Amino acid sequence: MNSDDLGLFGPGSVTWKVHDEPILIVAGLRSLYLQALHPRAMAGVAQNSNYRTDAWGRLIRTATYVATTVYGTTAEAEAAGARLRRLHDRLRATDTLTGERFRIDEPDLLRWVHVTEVESFLSTARRAGLPLSDDEVDGYYTEQRRAAALVGLDPATVPGTAAEVADYYRAVRPQLRMTREAAETAVFLTAPPLPWKLSLPVRLGLTLGPPRWAYLGIASTAFALLPTWAHRMYGGLGLPTTALSADLTVRALRLAFAAVPRRYLEGPLIQAAKERAARHAAASLAG
Repeated sequence: MNSDDLGLFGPGSVTWKVHDEPILIVAGLRSLYLQALHPRAMAGVAQNSNYRTDAWGRLIRTATYVATTVYGTTAEAEAAGARLRRLHDRLRATDTLTGERFRIDEPDLLRWVHVTEVESFLSTARRAGLPLSDDEVDGYYTEQRRAAALVGLDPATVPGTAAEVADYYRAVRPQLRMTREAAETAVFLTAPPLPWKLSLPVRLGLTLGPPRWAYLGIASTAFALLPTWAHRMYGGLGLPTTALSADLTVRALRLAFAAVPRRYLEGPLIQAAKERAARHAAASLAG
């Protein structure tokens, strides 16, 4: 295996430019609020996941998977995709509206999760102030077809430009609705149980510390960044002032993250990828 393999994307990609932004933690939550509006996708999660009892573990596993596909070597990304496909292959759920049993790796469901995730990453980064041209936006969606292939989708069936993503949302919206499961999930995402170490002060009767309030601020910003039509499904008015306040808040959060030393924000996968990229660049210059 080539120890300096740059993976599916690499340092010259729009994907690396977007995912270098710590603000994407907000984008991850936004995508979960959005995904919950698809009843069939929500049934698949609710019936096959322990997200209520292991919310933080599931969040960490999802973040690790995304980081592996973006920053891992090609072999690491492909291995992560293969593990996910094997997991999905054996999972089934029951449609709560029709009673039909279905596979959770149906292409329509995988496509919904993929599009909501990558669109959330891109739109959040842009609204937070990351400068991206229209060509770069389309380039990001096209690049992310490689990630879609890892979960078993035919890349040709996945939106690869901003216009195609907009068309996809228009086509899928009639299938979306506000269900009890969606409402419960939204409440849970907004105020999940804290990990033991963070919740200990509360258990001891001490004042509610920064971690809870920090998370609530991030979650409320993620919710505010949803498309207007999604706000309306959740019962919000989706007024332009909501979008404006969300933009101001997410820009302030990005500035706050920028003040934190990178070593506290970048995990081993990202650090290893940047080291490989530096060795690759040095070798190219030497050659």
